[in-house]
Amino acid sequence: MKYEAIIFDWDGTLVDSAGRIVESMQLAANDLSLEFRNDFQIKQIIGLGLPEAICTLWPELESRPKAVQEMRQQYNHHFIAEMRPAVEFFDYATQLLNKLSESGKDLAVATGKSRNGLDRAFRELKIGHMFRDSRCADETKSKPHPLMLEELSTSLGVSPESMLMVGDTEFDLKMASAAGIDSVAITHGAHSLDKLQACNPNGIVDDLKQLHEWIESY
Repeated sequence: MKYEAIIFDWDGTLVDSAGRIVESMQLAANDLSLEFRNDFQIKQIIGLGLPEAICTLWPELESRPKAVQEMRQQYNHHFIAEMRPAVEFFDYATQLLNKLSESGKDLAVATGKSRNGLDRAFRELKIGHMFRDSRCADETKSKPHPLMLEELSTSLGVSPESMLMVGDTEFDLKMASAAGIDSVAITHGAHSLDKLQACNPNGIVDDLKQLHEWIESY
């Protein structure tokens, strides 16, 4: 296999969290009397950093940083509250990570989540030890800017040519392209097949088992 490091997006790629993200965003918007955004609209911003996602959904907030901060706080409140839709790994996620790790691959995460959010997810799912490093949107630039991947290339000591980015949105794929890194799109997440194909990834798979087969073929 040509790839030394596999970089995963989190929400929509390894973790089936779209329902929780959508409901939390809608509840937060209701708290602040913002215009309703439907499930499809919210799924299109999954992968962006939270401030960027909020301003994409409600452009009028871009000039109101206090309102963006209030929205962030309300979203986070609802996301971690009990009785929200469950966040679980997609099928085969644990097996995939174990097999890739056993084969000597360096694993990392590049996500639009905050550092607190990713660390909490690592603890809840007991999976953080599998990853050598990670980058979150509140500690670097949001996707699709390539800085996350550039920083991971440096920290892992792996050249861009030996890295693979796996994601479910155009933001993941555009970030990889800008960083000169190969990418695989997975269709079980937030963005449609047409939107993923338009980014010209190196491969497209339907699930994590197919992803493993794709990686092993290189």
